[in-house]
Parts: sequence; structure tokens; C-alpha cells
Amino acid sequence: MTSLDFGPLVLGGNTFGWTSDRDESFAVLDAFVAAGGRAIDTADVYSAWIPGNSGGESETIIGEWIASRGRRDDVLIQTKVFSLAERPGLSAANVRAAVDDSLRRLQTDRIDLYFAHRDDPNVPQEEYVAVFDELVRAGKVLEVGASNFTADRLRSAVAIAQSAGQTAFTVAQDPYNLVDRRIEETLVPTLLELGVVEGPYSALASGFLTGKYRPGVAVDSKRPNVAARLDDPRNLELLTALDEISAARGVSVSAIALAWLRGRPSVTAPLASARTVEQLPALVESFGLELTDAEVARLA
Repeated sequence: MTSLDFGPLVLGGNTFGWTSDRDESFAVLDAFVAAGGRAIDTADVYSAWIPGNSGGESETIIGEWIASRGRRDDVLIQTKVFSLAERPGLSAANVRAAVDDSLRRLQTDRIDLYFAHRDDPNVPQEEYVAVFDELVRAGKVLEVGASNFTADRLRSAVAIAQSAGQTAFTVAQDPYNLVDRRIEETLVPTLLELGVVEGPYSALASGFLTGKYRPGVAVDSKRPNVAARLDDPRNLELLTALDEISAARGVSVSAIALAWLRGRPSVTAPLASARTVEQLPALVESFGLELTDAEVARLA
């Protein structure tokens, strides 16, 4: 079980150095912490997919913000290893090098939660479980997590760690939201059994659950495929339900979707991003929001 306090929402740092420049990223981080947020998510690969970037841009911006604001002890930082082209996979040597790179970019002496960005079938689980334990014992990392693992592979990794007296994964990170509930079938029962908590990403389904996507409405988005969700009648019914609850509560559709997710079994805090400060209030509205049983049933 994790001992980390994520607060009500984890702020996604995937936009930093991508759709949010340094100044906008700083403004979002300032506003998030001022509103009571404390957990920030990033990865070494963010945002290597942008022409001219090489990866590490998000970590670098977060590190510069931490240094300029002096807020390291006020925030929880989680980042990931595996996907950066220069630091691929979960071999012990790569993980050791990658964590030092991340620490340098983040301008910190420790990472609160260090994720395997995904499983690595080319590396024995004993090897990467052991190196993650090594990082914890060295004080470079406080806890370790598994992102995008199958239930079986998460179970075996935890069993290996427990058998060897090593640090086990305490947090999982997977896509989960009102329109993508696949992890409820096999992964969530495994998480509950193991005592591992879920910190779901894509909590707003790449923007679909903000309510801005509507039939016949053109949306300026970096994710053009999101609008295809409108082709599913079930998603149109979901938007109607969200609209009704949003109107009754006087809060945004985003806040309703995030509150629903935070209330799911195993979930500690959902992860969502804000490209601009103007997008942040809709997320902040979810911080103290709890849905009634009737509202949850309406969204089922």
C-alpha cells in the first residue's frame, strides 16, 4: 500500500514543452498548487514526439519551476522510465542511468514515485524489480509504480519483490475513464487483492469528457480522433447524463467525470492535464466533489 498523499488530482505534465510553453507551464503549476493541488506527473519521454524536441522537456520545465519557486517539499513528483529513445527499456543499467537523468532535469535529490512506463518482456522481471528496489534503498526514489502492466505481470512482479524482500510496486497507472472502463474486468480486482492503488491517466478521455465534443461542433484539438467517440450512441447518452448532473450541481462536466473516477474502487487520484490556466478551474472544481449514489448510477 502506498504511503504517498496525491491529493484530489494529479496534474499531468505531458503538455509542458508541447502545447504549453515554459511561461504557460509555470502559470499552470502556480495555479494548481495555489488551488490545493500537490501531485505532478511527467515522464522522461515527454515530449520527444515534437519536432525539435529530444525528450525531457517536461521534466526540465518542472525542475526549473521547482527551483525558481522553492516548492520541492510542497509537491509530489512522479516520473517514468522506458519510452525515451536514448534510455529504452527496463534493464538495470538503463534504469540506473535514466533515473539520474530525470533527477538532474527535475533538479531534485529524490523522485516520490518512479514508474515503469510499461512492462519490458525482454528483461527478466527479477532484474527490473531488483533495480527499482536498489533505487529506493539509495534514496533516489521513495516508491515505485507500474504503468500499463497486465494483471498477470503486475501480480508476478509483486510476488517476486515480496519473495526477495524487495520493494514492490505500490501504484498502477492505466487508462481509465467513463468511456474506457476495460481495467475493471481483470486489473482492478488484482489491484484490490494486492493492495496496489490505481492513479488513472486519460481521466478525461483525451478531452472528450470535458463536454466540448458535440455532434456538429468543430473542436480545435491536437487529438482529432477523439471526436470519433461521438459515433457511439452510448457516449452520446453519457454526455446527456453528465450534462444533467453538471447543471444540477453547478459545476463543469469535467469535474463530474473526475469525481466519478476518484470514487471508483482502488483509485487514489485521477490524472488530468491543463494546457492553459483557463482550463484549470474545471479540474479544481472536482477537488471536493463527491457524487451521490443516484448520480453514480446515472453514469453507469
